[in-house]
Amino acid sequence: MTRPIVLVHGTRTSSEIWSPQVRALQRSGHPTVAIDLPGHGSRSDERFTLDGALAAIDDAVRSCAQQPLLVGLSLGGYTALAYAGRHEERIAGIVLAGCSTEIKGKPLSLYRRAAHHVTRWFGLGKGSWHVVTDMLTAMAGYSPLNDLRRVLLPVWLVNGARDPLRLDERRYLRAVPRARLTVVPGAGHDVNSHAPAAFNRVLLDALHELAARRPAPALAAAA
Repeated sequence: MTRPIVLVHGTRTSSEIWSPQVRALQRSGHPTVAIDLPGHGSRSDERFTLDGALAAIDDAVRSCAQQPLLVGLSLGGYTALAYAGRHEERIAGIVLAGCSTEIKGKPLSLYRRAAHHVTRWFGLGKGSWHVVTDMLTAMAGYSPLNDLRRVLLPVWLVNGARDPLRLDERRYLRAVPRARLTVVPGAGHDVNSHAPAAFNRVLLDALHELAARRPAPALAAAA
């Protein structure tokens, strides 16, 4: 069975940002689900909470016929990792893009700036900026490094070379030495949109690597 994949977007964007990946993955035969987090896209009338984000990811994961590869960009990366920390038995691996830093101190202002530029450049997420405040409140105190140290899943890290949010890249690698890191030249924070071909290759290579492992049990057996 072809491995499914679940895609989780960043702050003030939506599932639309994954269009280049959805096309490439579906052409390769992989069932692909790109979700909208609360406060974004089709769910823009909701307020963002971490519990709501985890529930949205869980709904997508449970819709898959087998354990999917979970992919998150920026806020989507942090929430995907938080999900893996709680339910790693439900997924086959995780790709974390544009989220290689702890969300505290100076990175908070960098995060706001990155979200603003992605929104302006791609015309996405034109709703209220309250979602940024909601996100920062919901994720306050969350340590991605704690979850990275705990999970036993295959982990892929992907960052644009010009992304300001790769401050803790080396700390991430020390936390999970088996992780594979790809730094994409010329790309910024929204690496999947700046360099879709390079990003798609990382995803397809990850799916190929998972396929070479022993067959995964059906998701129902892991629930």
